[in-house]
Amino acid sequence: MIAEPNTASNLPRQKENAVNDETAPESAVQNGSCVRNGNLKTPREKRKVQEQCENIKRSSSSSRRVSRLQNGEVVEAVTLFEVVSMGKRAMQSVVDDWVEAYKQDRNVALLDLINFFIQCSGCQGMVTAEMFQSLHKKDVMRKMTEAFDEETGLQYKKFMAYPWILTVTWPVDMDNEDYPLIRTGPYWKKFKANFCEFIAVLVQQCQCSILYDSYLMDTIISLLTGLADSMVRAFRHTSTLAAMKLLTAVVSIHLNLDVNKHNAQRLYEVEKKRISGKRTSYRLNQLDRKRKECEHKLLEIQNMVNAIFKGTFLSRYRDVIPEIRATCIEEAGNWMITYPDAFLNDNYLKYFGWMLYDKQAEVRLKCLLGLQGIYRSEELVSRMDLFTSRFKDRIVSMPLDKDHEVAVQAMKLLMLMSQNCEDALSAEDCETLYQFVYATHRPLAAAAGEFLYKRLLSHKGDEEVQLKGGGKFGASTDQLKRLIRFFLESELHEHVPYLIDSLWDWAGKFLKDWQCMTTLLLKNTEEDGEALSDAQESVLIEIMVATVREAAEGHPPVGRSAAKKILSVKEKKIQLEDCTKITEHFIMVLPQLLAKYSTDAQKVANLLQIPQYYDLDVYTVGHLEKHLDDLLREVKDIVTKHSDMSVLEASSKTYHVLCSEEISIYSQADRARTQLVDELMEQLSQLLDGFWQKEEGFCVDAGEISRIQSALRRVAAFHNAHDLTKWNLYDKTLRLLVFETEHGSLPALMILPALQCTYFSLLWQLAAVSENSPKETLFVLRRELRHFSQICMCFLHHKNKDVREKAFMILCDWMLILSHQDLYNNEEAVGLLGYLPSTSLQEKLLLFIQEHVFVEEEEEGKDLTEEEERKDERCRLDDLHKKRSLLAAYCKLIVHNVVEMAAAAEIYKYYTKTYNDFGDIIKEMLSKTRHNNKIQSAKTLILCLQQLFQTHAEGQDSSSGVDFSSASFTNMKELARRFSLTFGWDQVKSRESVAMIHKEGIEFAFQGATGGDGKCLPPNLSFLLIISEFSNKLLKPDKRLVYTYLQRYITEPVPCRGDEWQPLIWYRNSLLINEDEESSVLSSSGECPMGTSRMSSFKRKLSNGSLPETSQTEVASKALDLQHASQLTSAAGKSRKRLKSQDMHLQKHLPLLCPGGLQRSYCKDEIKTEDISELGQAEGTTEDVDVDVVDADQSLPEPCDELSGPGFFIPLLDAQQHCLLDEEKPARA
Repeated sequence: MIAEPNTASNLPRQKENAVNDETAPESAVQNGSCVRNGNLKTPREKRKVQEQCENIKRSSSSSRRVSRLQNGEVVEAVTLFEVVSMGKRAMQSVVDDWVEAYKQDRNVALLDLINFFIQCSGCQGMVTAEMFQSLHKKDVMRKMTEAFDEETGLQYKKFMAYPWILTVTWPVDMDNEDYPLIRTGPYWKKFKANFCEFIAVLVQQCQCSILYDSYLMDTIISLLTGLADSMVRAFRHTSTLAAMKLLTAVVSIHLNLDVNKHNAQRLYEVEKKRISGKRTSYRLNQLDRKRKECEHKLLEIQNMVNAIFKGTFLSRYRDVIPEIRATCIEEAGNWMITYPDAFLNDNYLKYFGWMLYDKQAEVRLKCLLGLQGIYRSEELVSRMDLFTSRFKDRIVSMPLDKDHEVAVQAMKLLMLMSQNCEDALSAEDCETLYQFVYATHRPLAAAAGEFLYKRLLSHKGDEEVQLKGGGKFGASTDQLKRLIRFFLESELHEHVPYLIDSLWDWAGKFLKDWQCMTTLLLKNTEEDGEALSDAQESVLIEIMVATVREAAEGHPPVGRSAAKKILSVKEKKIQLEDCTKITEHFIMVLPQLLAKYSTDAQKVANLLQIPQYYDLDVYTVGHLEKHLDDLLREVKDIVTKHSDMSVLEASSKTYHVLCSEEISIYSQADRARTQLVDELMEQLSQLLDGFWQKEEGFCVDAGEISRIQSALRRVAAFHNAHDLTKWNLYDKTLRLLVFETEHGSLPALMILPALQCTYFSLLWQLAAVSENSPKETLFVLRRELRHFSQICMCFLHHKNKDVREKAFMILCDWMLILSHQDLYNNEEAVGLLGYLPSTSLQEKLLLFIQEHVFVEEEEEGKDLTEEEERKDERCRLDDLHKKRSLLAAYCKLIVHNVVEMAAAAEIYKYYTKTYNDFGDIIKEMLSKTRHNNKIQSAKTLILCLQQLFQTHAEGQDSSSGVDFSSASFTNMKELARRFSLTFGWDQVKSRESVAMIHKEGIEFAFQGATGGDGKCLPPNLSFLLIISEFSNKLLKPDKRLVYTYLQRYITEPVPCRGDEWQPLIWYRNSLLINEDEESSVLSSSGECPMGTSRMSSFKRKLSNGSLPETSQTEVASKALDLQHASQLTSAAGKSRKRLKSQDMHLQKHLPLLCPGGLQRSYCKDEIKTEDISELGQAEGTTEDVDVDVVDADQSLPEPCDELSGPGFFIPLLDAQQHCLLDEEKPARA
């Protein structure tokens, strides 16, 4: 019997690699069995072990003693486990020592090795070895078992490890989730690597001697096979890893022997063909013996491979533990690459195909990585034809995998298949894979970019184009044209920045060829008939701008999920060089491009984005001020020509970049800006003066209105980025708004830019408020703010939809800014300018949302052409985008406490009805408000349900009661279920909120009940069905509190008679369904046992709260009431494990359930209940021993349709994404 030292599993937790100084007493060997004392704690356990066998001292321990200096202390390692834990430096010598010990006494050495594997499993028990020869066959079969010894309270496993029968004994409370292979930290990660290295070194050192003695490998293989069949995860995982690494090492030896055999055969044939005079029989006999020896060893190795593969791999590749399955598949890939002649065939490849459908991402990932190693070799790809044809569709679908790493590796595998397998991927497959360049996950998009570049953009002949007369930019020109053609033909996306970012790592050379791009754009059609079309020019300009941004900023575009990249010194140097190249090139070329495309708004808007990436110091360093004048002149000309907001905003931003006060060209750019603004303001003043002179604006023609609108849009675009306060724009635009509120005759084209200008003017004035601002200035600003708010409120009812929406957006942003304005710590300014909306304004804002966002549009049934349908679809999408913006603006007011949180109840009513369009916004608001105030957020949810219930009750016939099957009631339950899902699985985190929901719901349900005896039916009793959706979010102690609180409203057993009281029964059932102590009074006997001593402690803790004690009359009433509660259950199950006394501290939010106005009291005698639910049975399983059942189907939680929310757990498995094809898959053990 071999026992593990105390340091086996807690080695680094005491002192790293420390060893106990305990020594086992020395005794004789009896009946051929070797025993060593274990870590048994009780005298009874020690006595039973001593009756079986005696202790023996290992003769090899002194030769393996290894010393190591740690923290000034010398640590000595005695066992194999301790030596392997120390690291690889001592591993070679310890293996050599063990081999020498094996040659001297193989039984002792083998028992030492067996003990090593048991220790690596984290077992704190012992191993008993009995000689196989001393037992009859019937006794051997009887001992092949794994069971629990009730007498000693120990778990034990008996199995064959020839020539012994091993009995592994361990405590029943052995931690199945904590053993060396799965422990975290660098130490245990190193231990796992050392463990695998030890097995490889052991096989390597034994290959020339004891590997073929038909004793060593038989024992090790039978040991690992027996442990791999254990129900204990630690044994199964450790032995499977050891067996797979052992097989990998044996396969390497098999390959070497095969090479030696072929060499010996070849030499034998050469020697045999020699003429008889030169041929010697000794040499022939020697080569023949060597050849036969290799054949014999190969036969032995093949038997070992078959034994390990059939005994371990075939049963463990479908284990319930994903780490074990992943280990099997990973090592199988190594076998195929190491020895393809034996393993790279359909008999082994089928396991890879089956595991591609595994539900765990880790296993799928190992499959893909193994296949990459195979498809990377052109020699091995030729053997993959059948596998490729059968499982190609599955691999092509795997870039859609929900696990990002699996999707990335699948894309890389497909690229290898495309490179090394001719015609493996069809044109349709490639078109599908190309679209992943637009994915939001950047590693996946980059992998798809590599696939696109190597498959479509980069051709082998591109390098020869320049040499054969292709011109200076021949190769880059061809690649750019192919890229433009791909983008135009895709017709699915319009996100050029995403496309460029995906290609940046692979096609950066031609994407940075800005000289080639500008040459193509400036090329004259008359000189070259192959000039780009208008659509191609637009795409090329977008590509050029995207490449400039990527080179200058060095990070992915907005929306692509990637952590902010920290550039290295080399990358920063490249970035600065690129910025310099961009500036030097575009300083001279950009004015020419602007002049050429000055009439095209889309192209000009894109080109005007380039100056913001300039290194502006180049202007003065390179004496290029002349080109700055050219640029400013072209931008000014563009501003005077265009009224499109995208062009005007880009021009304004260009001036903002050039007019930075820190750079040397500020004065030159500022003069140009001032001159331009003077001209714009003068033009606007003239137009407005003429407008006011013509009979108050009623007889103005359309042309003049268009000119006024264009002038206002230009000024508004510049006022957004530049302070134009000194031009007194506020008075001019405010007069237009006041005129519209009084007469309502101005066109919307004038009102919208006037609103923008007035809003920007006030923002600039507010930003100018400082600590020393005079009070008179603050009073004037306050008056202007109030006046502008009143105008926006009037415009909420404007006849024009765009004006209404613009006024609403400005009003929401304005209130948000004013309510959170710091004003440089000026308390007086905060008091004067701080603004919170009144109740009437809040009602108007909410009414606007209800009328303009949640309104249902009627679909017209007209027959439309395909073009008209596309246009109509675009209009619907634009309208939806506007609605989402309006709703988000209002929700921000609620989140930031500008509007009362209770207003969110009206928004929550539309959660399920408009989930597809606005569900994400409403859910985010719910999450933020819950983070701000859990209790108030819970009250808002219950208020929403109460309002819906009252509306439903008003629409029902009072005589017939509430119709539970009606659509409105069903929708309420569904909404409550969705609300419940947002609390997630962390019941402790959400317990206060859920308790408040139940408290408010119970009070509302019994609100308006006539009489004080509780016999009359409360009008809102059906509301209990709604809040029952939240019962599963209550902790068990909280369920008792809620149940007790419910009982305070029920004093008589009468309510349980008729069907109208069924909501109460159902709600009580939802509170009792998971209780550990569900009363036997709920059974058909109707008995009502009183509380036990365990419940008395619970009562004492409750009495410490605000709940008073109850009277004896109420105790009797409650007992009678529970006698009639047999309808709550259909059967009574066995009582669950008692609730631990430590759970009693969970009553900290007890006052939530104890309103001061109620005079009902708490029952002293608690009812003991029995758990009869399936949910209770599921919870009870966590109290059993943590043992994995190998032959049980793996149960997974069903994915919920509620995909997010605070603390909600999203299942990592999605069957729809992993079972896309009808391929044959093995049944999971």
